[in-house]
Amino acid sequence: MTARPLHPDFLALLSFKEPELVELFCDLRNFLLGLCPDSNELLYHTHALTSVFSVSEKLSDAFCMLPIYTNHVNLGFNKGRLIDDPHKLLTGTGNLIRHIDVKQPSDYRNSKVTALVKEALRFAIEDMDSPVKTVGKTISKIKKK
Repeated sequence: MTARPLHPDFLALLSFKEPELVELFCDLRNFLLGLCPDSNELLYHTHALTSVFSVSEKLSDAFCMLPIYTNHVNLGFNKGRLIDDPHKLLTGTGNLIRHIDVKQPSDYRNSKVTALVKEALRFAIEDMDSPVKTVGKTISKIKKK
């Protein structure tokens, strides 16, 4: 399967990040797209440059996110507090969001994280309010200056 290309808005901002972080981010993104090829990717630039994976075109239907900060990358779960996490992989104290710290591919390229992503996807589909209109697209929400 050919990887979905990075959106030009995102790629321009990604060029300011350290090459090792970009490589890790790209591998993690390809891992998620391999597991969930029909997901929509919503792109944001707020406190972090973030790729959000959703079962619709709405942020409220998101199941995973990949924020890339100055010095690290996380695999975030938008409703992580609500999903089944039998291996206790998720950390964080927010009302909903939980994450896995990512330092190397072995932190996510394993059966436990694969199962967790699939559980997050299942939960998002069941929790969705309205039918999906958009499938497998990349949608930039990055405001150009």
